[in-house]
Amino acid sequence: MPLAIRRLVAQPSFYATAGAVLVWLVIVAHSHGVGGGAVISGALNYSVFFALVGVGQMLVMASGAGNIDLSIPANITLAAYLSSGQMQGANAGMAAGFAIGLLSGVIIGLANALLILALRIPPMVATLASGLVIESFCFAYSRVSVAKPAPLLVSFTTQRLAGIPLVVIAAIVASAAVIAVLKRSLFGRHIFACGQNMTAAWLAGVNVRRTRVFAYVACSTFAALAGILFAGFTGGPSLNMGSEFLLSSIAVVVIGGTNVAGGQASVVGTWSASIFLFLLLTMLNVFQVDPGLKNVITGALIIAVLALGKANRPQAQ
Repeated sequence: MPLAIRRLVAQPSFYATAGAVLVWLVIVAHSHGVGGGAVISGALNYSVFFALVGVGQMLVMASGAGNIDLSIPANITLAAYLSSGQMQGANAGMAAGFAIGLLSGVIIGLANALLILALRIPPMVATLASGLVIESFCFAYSRVSVAKPAPLLVSFTTQRLAGIPLVVIAAIVASAAVIAVLKRSLFGRHIFACGQNMTAAWLAGVNVRRTRVFAYVACSTFAALAGILFAGFTGGPSLNMGSEFLLSSIAVVVIGGTNVAGGQASVVGTWSASIFLFLLLTMLNVFQVDPGLKNVITGALIIAVLALGKANRPQAQ
């Protein structure tokens, strides 16, 4: 195999991108070439939320083996309720709604980091427990709140510029900023150093605890942002709106090329995997696959993409 091709297939985003293109071609072929552009537009419109949540989860997983945030669904729901509750369907409350929604994400991230680092509770247990507490709060708040997103937010999440949703453009800008931070900032180098070997990173002078705190706060903030935007996109919050983001946030990160053992991350791969996952679900719906069989096929295809990527990526030493 030529060197250029070997380098291409070794890229973290290659198999997720190839899978997305293949699934899109199947959908277009099934519709006899009609609606291919609409499918891509719809994929961008919906997968942007998976991508935003995935980028946050990616930062946590890249910071070391075992790091994960399972409180994301509850975080999304809480931010949606708090922000929409502040807006109450008026543009005047939009800024305050964004502020309180993002603040809730920061607080949840700090709480998760406290449970994990100060109380030494395993990340999976700590974030799952905090998620259950947040869900209870969401349930109580939903019974007394008049939560409705501002019309300006609804317009922002549904309007398009040159055929591209505005929310997608904003998310791409945010993702580009994350890429710059990971590649060029001290924090980015610290994230990868901690992910590769925490002990070695500590001996090299990296503040491991602070780096992990920042990772969890960033993850929760991205989840909160996704919750605010998703509430505008769907017309308002609901108690189960975050449920679909739990496994998808992990799937898009892993499929996209982030090493679950830490030390490696791919923002582009996370976006590619988000589009692939949405197109895959769309294809199965087009073929009217039974829900039970749909889960089997989805799982099998995800495993196949992971296996291909694992076999062709250079292994960390």
